[in-house]
Amino acid sequence: MLICKVLGDIVSTVKNPHFEGKKILIVQPLGLDGKAQGEAFLALDTVQAGVNDRVLVMREGGSARIVFNDNDIPVQAVITAVIDDVDIEEYDQSRHSG
Repeated sequence: MLICKVLGDIVSTVKNPHFEGKKILIVQPLGLDGKAQGEAFLALDTVQAGVNDRVLVMREGGSARIVFNDNDIPVQAVITAVIDDVDIEEYDQSRHSG
C-alpha cells in the first residue's frame, strides 16, 4: 500500500468497458515526510477521492481485481481509502541501520 496525493483526474469518453462508471485519478506517491516520492501514476477510485486528497493506494493488479470482483479488469492500482490524518512516531534511522 502507498500513501499518495491526488493530482487530478482523467476524462475519457471512450474507454475499456470494464472502466465504465469508474473514475480514473492521477496520484503522486508520498514519502512519510509528506513530500513527493517517485513518479505519478493512474489509479481507479473506489472512495470518491478528489484533487489534493491524501489517499491509500493498493498497487498490485491481482489485489486490485479482487476489489472489483472482476478477474478481467485491466487495472494495476486502486484507491481504497481517503486519509484523514497520519500519526508517525519519530524514527531515528541511525539507530536502526545496519
